Amino acid sequence: MSLTVELLLQNADLHEAIRDQSKALLEINAVAPKLAAVFGTQQRWLLAHLAMSIYFNEAARGAPEPAIVMARFFEQVKSHSISSVNTADAFVKEMLVYGIAEQIATADKRNRPVRPAAQTVAAVGQWMWIHLATLDRLDGGHRQAAYKDDPTLINRLHPEITANFLVSPEIRTPPQTFTLFTWLNNGGIVMDWLLAGIEPADASVERVATQVRSVPQMAETFRLSRTHLTRKLREAEAIGSIGWEGTRGRSVMWVSKEFRREYAESQSAKLAIIDAACETFGIR
Repeated sequence: MSLTVELLLQNADLHEAIRDQSKALLEINAVAPKLAAVFGTQQRWLLAHLAMSIYFNEAARGAPEPAIVMARFFEQVKSHSISSVNTADAFVKEMLVYGIAEQIATADKRNRPVRPAAQTVAAVGQWMWIHLATLDRLDGGHRQAAYKDDPTLINRLHPEITANFLVSPEIRTPPQTFTLFTWLNNGGIVMDWLLAGIEPADASVERVATQVRSVPQMAETFRLSRTHLTRKLREAEAIGSIGWEGTRGRSVMWVSKEFRREYAESQSAKLAIIDAACETFGIR
């Protein structure tokens, strides 16, 4: 039986496991910040996973040159209401400029197929590896070992995972605090950073101190507008998700029990989908 959100939330090791998972994801950002920024907002995260799922699905079907055909990508962007076609087109063009994707030469100019760069494929492989490690830690499974033995499993796993991301209410409509950050550039990375930097604490603890001491420094670290970040932090403060031990923005920031609960629920929704895909293909 696959792990449900409820089972994951009941696991005593969940908070520590997802804290370590956040640290591992931040290492990808440290090595390739432009690549990590592709997944920095909710919309870009969905666009990127959709594009990669098309690529991996082509690989699973044995295509000699797996590619992302733009017409197919835009059709799915529209059918899943991820963004406008113009926004998706601008996203792809940005990926080409930064070398995250590459144009494939073809006589058919209408299809404009592209493929992810080698570093992009490797980064998504790392993303998969990190989440399989979390699942194995929580239930003692052997998913990582299976993936290590056969890295081509990602060709089947990733499209299955993405298909369920796109129809999951928990993924598409995150909790209140998450909504504040998911539309902020690098917002997902900021949340990972906040949670990765807290000390281990029981889930019942009302407030846990973070590593944040200065909003200007935080804005600089993640290449964010200080004004925009300050506004988002104040919105989060207004609903009780974060606060300051002293002067706002220039003292230690804390995160609330509710914020950590929302983070755990969102991560559990993602992990449950990944585990269900593993079960579909007999990977336990």
